[in-house]
Amino acid sequence: MPGRSNQHTGSLPISLLFNKPYGTLSSFTDSAKRPTLARYISIPSVYPVGRLDYDSEGLMLLTSDGHLSHLVTDPRYKLWKTYWAQVERIPNAEALKQLRHGMIIQGRQTRPASVTLLSSDPALWPRPVPIRYRKSVPTAWLIIKIREGMNRQIRRMTAAVGHPTLRLVRVSIGPLSLGPLQPGHWRLLHKSEMDSLM
Repeated sequence: MPGRSNQHTGSLPISLLFNKPYGTLSSFTDSAKRPTLARYISIPSVYPVGRLDYDSEGLMLLTSDGHLSHLVTDPRYKLWKTYWAQVERIPNAEALKQLRHGMIIQGRQTRPASVTLLSSDPALWPRPVPIRYRKSVPTAWLIIKIREGMNRQIRRMTAAVGHPTLRLVRVSIGPLSLGPLQPGHWRLLHKSEMDSLM
C-alpha cells in the first residue's frame, strides 16, 4: 500500500501533503465503498483542507491545525491554487482571454485567473484510466491558477469556452508544491513550508 509509516507523537498539530490518485475520494469514508484517503493515510486527527474531485489528481493538504485550515480555505487570504489541465483542442487567444477574465459559472462570476498555454506536455505519471483518445481531436495543456474553489470550477470554465478538460492535476496550493511526490504518497510539511503559510 502506498504512503508512509512516519510515526508522529505528541499533541502538536500535524500537517501533511498528499498526492491524491485518480479515482479516490477526498474523504476518509464512503458509503458506496469507493477508494478514499483511508487507503493511503492512517494518521488519526488529520482532515483534508478543501477537496479535490474524484476524477482529479494531485496535491492535497491535510492537517489537524484548525487555524492553518482556515488560512488556506478562507477567500480573504486569496491563496493561488495551480492546476495542469489537459483540454480538448488547442484554445485560441479569445478562449484564453475569457478564462483569464472570469465568467459566469452556475450563476456566479468567477474571479480573474492566470492561464498559460504550455508549449509541451508536462512530465506526469501515467493515469490508471487513460483519457479518451481521438486521432482527429488534438489536446493541449494549460497552467490555470485560481484563488477560489467553486465545485468543479476549472472543468466548468474550460467547457464553457469549448475546451472540455480531459485530465486535471493540482500541483500547488499557495507556497506548497507537489514536487516529486508520487500518487498515493504523502509527506509531512517542512518547517519552512509552515512558516511561509503562516
